[in-house]
Amino acid sequence: MARTIIAELLARNARHAESLPDDHFAAVEDSQSPAVVSVCCSDSRVSQEGMWDVEEPGWLFTVANIGNQTWDSYGGETVVSGDVLYPLLYAEPHTEVAAIVGHTGCGAVTATLKEVQGDDTDFPAGVEQRIEWLRPVVEAGLDDSRVDPDREVSLVDQLVEYNVDRQVACLRESEDVPDETTILGFVYDFQGVYGDVRGRSYLVNHGGETDTDLLAEDVPDAYEAHVKRLLE
Repeated sequence: MARTIIAELLARNARHAESLPDDHFAAVEDSQSPAVVSVCCSDSRVSQEGMWDVEEPGWLFTVANIGNQTWDSYGGETVVSGDVLYPLLYAEPHTEVAAIVGHTGCGAVTATLKEVQGDDTDFPAGVEQRIEWLRPVVEAGLDDSRVDPDREVSLVDQLVEYNVDRQVACLRESEDVPDETTILGFVYDFQGVYGDVRGRSYLVNHGGETDTDLLAEDVPDAYEAHVKRLLE
């Protein structure tokens, strides 16, 4: 099996390399100035470059972890992850847009919810750490009147959106994030939870604003259908 996968990886990479024009990296070989840092959940079904239709190098700075978390721990304190801060502080010119992207059916949120509800599954330390960082989010979400387990929309998907809001708030409240940074929250829907279009990213938060009427004012008329929330 390993030998087969190695062969497939190399074959896929060969096709990738052969498809690139000779000057593909010319503009970014020595530096980068990405327009957006995208913080997404680690999931084989969710491609950051794919969802934003990115083919050119240098436009999108990608960060991924389970639960699309923007925070980390340093010296016993919660801090904004350096993965997220790096392009905001050190790209030239600095990246000025951060997009937090949750997704429907998130496994990290599902696992955290199960733990909060009493499931005693043993996870490796690295996974347990991520779940523990999500635990306060899920607990707060369950206490929020907008989150209702009896709704037709699943509890997990409601908490996915709630988590996106919390991750946006983390960046907005951090002194390390430049004031001029535009912080956006999205949910990538490949299960038809928000609408019938699989693969659409729905804008659910803009700098802390979650009113869909006001969010719709921030997008061109052609994309108003891309603005939707489960939590109102």
